[in-house]
Amino acid sequence: MTFYFSSDLIIKLAFATLLGGILGLEREIHGRPAGLRTHLLVSLGAASFMIMSPLVANMSQRFAGDPGRIAAQIVTGIGFLGAGAIVKEGINIRGLTTAACLWIAAAIGMASGAGLFTEALLICILAIFALVALPFTEVIFKKHSYRILEIALPLDADVSSIIDAVKSRNVRVIRCDLDRDYTSGTLKTTLLIRLYHRGVTDKQAHKIIGEIEALDLSPRQIVWRPR
Repeated sequence: MTFYFSSDLIIKLAFATLLGGILGLEREIHGRPAGLRTHLLVSLGAASFMIMSPLVANMSQRFAGDPGRIAAQIVTGIGFLGAGAIVKEGINIRGLTTAACLWIAAAIGMASGAGLFTEALLICILAIFALVALPFTEVIFKKHSYRILEIALPLDADVSSIIDAVKSRNVRVIRCDLDRDYTSGTLKTTLLIRLYHRGVTDKQAHKIIGEIEALDLSPRQIVWRPR
């Protein structure tokens, strides 16, 4: 068995490693579990499989294989790795962007392994742009967010004044649920509200809670949480 290294092989693997590392560095800076090493290895592995695909297909002189079969399995298989990066924390889901980055890292590796260096570089540039530049659009464009506001009050509290106070912050109240506990003498008010805002989703939380506290209704507990 003969082993040899060609400049073409080294360039393809090095290019995939470099671009995958650049993409992973952005995730590493943001403290994501799948960071520099993970993205680098995914890109390098995809490039390796792409290089091996035509070699494996032509190993037999009697039967011609399908050079795209291994490449197709990369696209499917990377989904399992991406699924491992998605984590559910309570009602929140994290890791979707990192999972997408792993998928892009595989695409970069596949393009590099196929010798499509221009395409691989373009994919990497667009991915970095999406990760770095697009988050700033939150400051430009307004968006809708939903939050739940829970307030524990005395039984004789005026709930309508709370709703009016919340609406005074240009917030829409979608639903109001009341739960009266006569044993403890507590009225639990749960409001589903919709915010239309720019930037940080919960930046209005302190102002809304301040409006409620200013009513002098003696709230026993106020909870602000995602939907």
